[in-house]
Amino acid sequence: MDTLFFVFSKLVQFCIEPLNWLIVFVALSLLFLSLRKPHLCKRFLLLALADLLLVGWLPTSEVFLRALEDSVAKVQIAQMPETDFGGIIILGGAIEGGEIAIDRGEVSIYSSAERITKAFELIRKYPDLPFIFSGFSGRLSPVGMSEADAFKQLVSEQGLPDKNAHYENQSRNTYENVLLMKPMILELGAKSAKEADAPPKPWLLITSASHMYRSVKIFQKQGIAVIPIPVDYQTGNRLHWSSFDLMEGAKQWNNLLHETVGLLAYWITGKI
Repeated sequence: MDTLFFVFSKLVQFCIEPLNWLIVFVALSLLFLSLRKPHLCKRFLLLALADLLLVGWLPTSEVFLRALEDSVAKVQIAQMPETDFGGIIILGGAIEGGEIAIDRGEVSIYSSAERITKAFELIRKYPDLPFIFSGFSGRLSPVGMSEADAFKQLVSEQGLPDKNAHYENQSRNTYENVLLMKPMILELGAKSAKEADAPPKPWLLITSASHMYRSVKIFQKQGIAVIPIPVDYQTGNRLHWSSFDLMEGAKQWNNLLHETVGLLAYWITGKI
């Protein structure tokens, strides 16, 4: 069932991307032009133009994406002692492992690289805390190195302490991230609680700001306390009313729709 859900989610993701609709509208307008139905051709060209303007004019996506990114408050942990935390969780989605990493011997990082840089920062700052990186691949047919193995390589290359390193390299989406990490988190939490003679402590959770709300909801559903550390913000405090950027707008709409549909799907299936 989880595999079917995963495959279906990829199909839905392709269907909801705004630029894909632009291609569909243009293709349909050309089809009706060839069929000598100019009124239908004009209608689909107008839809294509509306799609283009909606995607490219940045405030249309910024206003909703900013609300999503602000839906989970950023916790200031600078003044909190290390003993308040159970460990560090890093969710995958920022690393390109796969076949290229094996062939070239180099790990590539996506635009959400702040997940990795923040992880490095906290691992250095809290060397005695256990950390877990979770992720295999979000592709339908993954080949080569998993994200978790790629992160392990980066940790080694950066000379970071790895005595408390743990890796989960089978998950394909956020729900599987949490489900497959849960036994590790509970075991490490129970061990720490026994040593300190105290209840289990919340874990620091690193992921993109737009992805944090869904992630926190899944952890809560599984009974795991986390402290959100959102990174990779795509919006600021000011809307860019005069800005038109098709590529940036498409990226923001893709993030927004991906999370919105993901929340709806997880709610329907009882995952949150």
